[in-house]
Amino acid sequence: MDPSLARKLLAAVRLVNGVLGLLAPSFLLRRLGTDPAVDRSGYYPFRMFGVRTIVIGADLLLLQGEQRRRAVRLAVLIHASDTVSAATAGLRGDLPRKPAVITTAISATNTALAIIATRE
Repeated sequence: MDPSLARKLLAAVRLVNGVLGLLAPSFLLRRLGTDPAVDRSGYYPFRMFGVRTIVIGADLLLLQGEQRRRAVRLAVLIHASDTVSAATAGLRGDLPRKPAVITTAISATNTALAIIATRE
């Protein structure tokens, strides 16, 4: 895959997930197997996650030169840690099995995109 395309795909994933986290946390909570009508405790962290994710997604699209290269290198660390966190949540039973597998796969795909983007 072309590194520039990988960077842009990763930015798109970040922007979509960030906007969902910020504006529609209940949608994401339901995908994780939580009923937001019963437990709204995930709203705050999803909104924080959303803001962070929008900013780092925009960085991949808007920054140039060394600043962009740094953002891409940090993307590897960010998404690798997200992958480990999702897998750990599944193994510990913090997430139901299916959402844990899905979130781990998505995060691993994002990590792969980030690694490919470092070749740009």
